[in-house]
Amino acid sequence: MRDAIIELKAVGKSFRSADGNARAVLDGVDFRLEQGEIVALLGQSGSGKSTLLRIMAGLVRADAGTVTYGGQPLYGPARGVSMVFQSFALFPWLSVQQNVEIGLEARGIGAAERARRAEEAIELIGLAGFEGALPRELSGGMRQRVGIARALVVQPEVLLMDEAFSALDVLTGERLREDILELWASGSMPTKAILVVSHNIEEAVLMADRVLIFASDPGRVRSQLEIALPRPRDPNSAAVRDLVDQVYALMTVGRDRLDRTPTEPARLGLGHRLPEADVARMDGLLELLLEDPFQGRADLPKFAEASELEDDDLLPIVEALSLLDMIRVSEGDLHVTAVGRQYTGGAYTDRQALFGRQLISHVPFIAHIRHSLDQEESGELPEKPFLRLLEESLDAAEAERVMRTAIEWGRYGEVFEYDYHTGLIQLPQDAEVHEPETV
Repeated sequence: MRDAIIELKAVGKSFRSADGNARAVLDGVDFRLEQGEIVALLGQSGSGKSTLLRIMAGLVRADAGTVTYGGQPLYGPARGVSMVFQSFALFPWLSVQQNVEIGLEARGIGAAERARRAEEAIELIGLAGFEGALPRELSGGMRQRVGIARALVVQPEVLLMDEAFSALDVLTGERLREDILELWASGSMPTKAILVVSHNIEEAVLMADRVLIFASDPGRVRSQLEIALPRPRDPNSAAVRDLVDQVYALMTVGRDRLDRTPTEPARLGLGHRLPEADVARMDGLLELLLEDPFQGRADLPKFAEASELEDDDLLPIVEALSLLDMIRVSEGDLHVTAVGRQYTGGAYTDRQALFGRQLISHVPFIAHIRHSLDQEESGELPEKPFLRLLEESLDAAEAERVMRTAIEWGRYGEVFEYDYHTGLIQLPQDAEVHEPETV
C-alpha cells in the first residue's frame, strides 16, 4: 500500500434543512488518496461529491470522523491542495497572467517570483502568448486552461478537479484531458495525486487508476473498481470497453437495490430523490430500446452510443424507467419488461393511464400526494406542505427539483393536476382512484 496523502475515516457532514433539522449529506465516508494515483469519483448530482472535495481541501469542516493530510489532522485550508472548478471561476477584469498569479499573491509571494511562476504555469498548460488576454477573449477550453494553470502555479501535491471538463464541448474536453494526462505522465507537473469528479464514465475509465462509485442520501463510497491498464488507453480497445461496461453495471445498481435480492420489492421513502427525467425522453428511450437492433434488450454502453446522450442525461432516464418497472437493469444490460412493452404499444391515453398506475404503485411521494387529495373534501391542496416534506431529507434546491419532477410525472399520468398560478395541486376532473394493476 502506498502512502496516503489525504485520508478520510468515517467522515460525515450535515447541513440544516429549511425546517431547521440536520440533513446528512455525507455519512461514514472512508477514502484514501494515495501518492502516484489518479482517482475518479462518479455519482449522481446532489450526492455530496463537491462537498467531499471541499472537505478534502480544508474549505469545509467535517462534522464527524477524521481528515488527515500528510498524516496530520486537517483543520483548515490545505496549502498543498488545489481545486479546478467546472465554472472556470475566473475574475473577468483580470488578465490571464493576473488570474494565474492571484493565488500566489494571497500567499504573500513577491511580484517578480509571482510573474516567473505564473509564466511557467501558463506555458506548461499551453497558453503562452495569451498572458495579457482577458477571459472574455478566450474560448471555453482556454478559460479552463487558465483555471488549471492557476491551480498548478502553487505547486500542489493534490489536484482536485470538480467536473472540470463537463462545461466544454466533447472535442475540447477530450484534448484538455489528454494534455493533463501527458503532463502527469511526463512528471512536468508537481502534483502527486489527482482526484477527478466526473459524470462521464468513459472519461473516468480513460483517466483513473481507481474509479469510486458514490451513493446518495447520504453520500458514501458504495463500490470501487481498480484499473491496471497502462496509459494512454485506447477508448475503442476491448479492455477499455469491458471496464466501461463494468462501471455502467455498478452505476445502475439502484440505491434501493443495494441491500435486497432482485426479486424483492423496492423500499423507497417519501423523500426519495426522483431522477431528473422528463416523460418525452423516457418515451423516446423506451421506443429506441424496442427497435432494431435491440429488440427490448441492450448492453447499456452500446445503448448509450445509440441514444447519443451523455451519461449524466442517460442514467437518470434509465433509473426512472427502472423505478416504474418499465425496464430492468441487470449487470449493465437493459431489458424491457412486460409493463414497458404494454406501455409502448398503447395509444396515448392508455399510456397515460398505465403511467399513472405505475406511479401510484412505485413512487411513494406521488402516491402520498394522491392519497392526501383523495382525503381532502375540496380535492385540492397547496404544494408547500409536500415541498416541506421533501426538504426534511433534501436541500431546498433539490427538493424543488424533485417537486417539479413529481408534478410533471403526476400530471402526465393524470394522478393529479397542478395550477402554476396558484401553486395548488388538484384532483383531475372525474378522477377515479388509480389502483395498481397486475400486468
